[in-house]
Amino acid sequence: MTAFTINFDAIVQITDEHFAQLCRANPDVKFERTAKGELVIVAPTGGETGSYNSELNADFVIWNRQAKLGVVFDSSTCFRLPNQALRSPDVSWIKQDRWDALTPDQKAKSPPIAPDFVLELMSSSDDFSDVQAKMRD
Repeated sequence: MTAFTINFDAIVQITDEHFAQLCRANPDVKFERTAKGELVIVAPTGGETGSYNSELNADFVIWNRQAKLGVVFDSSTCFRLPNQALRSPDVSWIKQDRWDALTPDQKAKSPPIAPDFVLELMSSSDDFSDVQAKMRD
């Protein structure tokens, strides 16, 4: 399944608040925003990819529970990166001290922090250049 990218620059700048409103108004759709401000509609995964991603996330949660070094996030977490992109890696991890430095409000919304580790799982239908662009963000 292919992700679709839409550029609204000609008519409106998608702010963080607009993005949050859009996500709330469309709970069945997964959105991201690129550093250029383009809106990305992320296609849902297939069964095999979803199962594999769940297994990977569980492995990281188990490791982190034992190591107690930070916080693990699933693919539903959208981070506001330093370049202003809003991205949701399949699995991500942040060191505890960096996470603790955020305010409760920052933690509750799209945390304004780049994870220390990200894993992006590619399915056979993913476009490699799109995944590379996301990882560059």
